[in-house]
Amino acid sequence: MGAAPAEPVEWLDLVNERDEVTGRVTREDAWARRLPVRVVNAFLVNARGQLWIPRRTPSKHTFPGCLDMSVGGHVESGESYEQAFRRETREELNLNVDDLPWQEIAAFSPFQTTLSTFMRVYELRADEAPAFNTADFSGAEWLTPAELLERVARGDPAKGDLAELVRRCYPT
Repeated sequence: MGAAPAEPVEWLDLVNERDEVTGRVTREDAWARRLPVRVVNAFLVNARGQLWIPRRTPSKHTFPGCLDMSVGGHVESGESYEQAFRRETREELNLNVDDLPWQEIAAFSPFQTTLSTFMRVYELRADEAPAFNTADFSGAEWLTPAELLERVARGDPAKGDLAELVRRCYPT
């Protein structure tokens, strides 16, 4: 038996405190050294104001089994925030953002918040749960922002920035 195939190297843009690209760094190095990089997150919201909140698979390297944003991922080197949002939505939810109403609802800096990275947050509108990628998520449910924050406060494990993002984007 040979060794398992190596994960492909994921290159991210290294950015300064003004979110200007200053170089490239591997994803692994960026997280190990806590360097400023870019990510996108999105929430799928239904007509009742509930957020579609998935649970990460137990096999995920980071935050296994945790509640998560509807969509999330790194902006790859050379990619725009919107390109990353479109790609991640397609990969994780099997949705084409051109088929749904969507908008950017927030932009955050790790130098001005306690969030982990530079981040753009998007909102997608739909009343049906997506046919999500089962390699990313083990299940999901519709929750109001208040219900989600209550679950996290009671100890339901959640991805690092989830509660702060919900508080900032959907104040209750």
